[in-house]
Amino acid sequence: MRRSAESAELTYRITVSCQLVPQVATMFEYSLRFLAGGIAVSAFAALGDTLRPKSFAGLFGAAPSIALATLLITLSQGATFAAVEGRSMIVGAFALAAYSWVVCVLLKKFLLSSRAATMAALVVWFAVAFGVSAALFQLS
Repeated sequence: MRRSAESAELTYRITVSCQLVPQVATMFEYSLRFLAGGIAVSAFAALGDTLRPKSFAGLFGAAPSIALATLLITLSQGATFAAVEGRSMIVGAFALAAYSWVVCVLLKKFLLSSRAATMAALVVWFAVAFGVSAALFQLS
């Protein structure tokens, strides 16, 4: 009876240890993303500060640096996964361009408030993002 209890305890410890390994890997990946993203954001912010006019600082502030950090992290998961992430970022860029254009039209032509224009244009962003993704990647 004692041997059975020891065996059950050992089996429980092995099971718990094996379940913790994916959690440690996930935390390591999050930490790596945090570090790479922070370095990339800082580098692009420094680049934006050196350019004139200062409106470029916002342009270089977040999106390109996060995209590069994400691609660097995904390369460790394989080229196929990185390709999917890259294509998704391209689709997101098209959706952002459509959103920005619609916001400009709503603000300039229809004289909507900035809140109303940006909220209304979110529909366009999602429609373009999901529409292009469905067309290119055959999502169902």
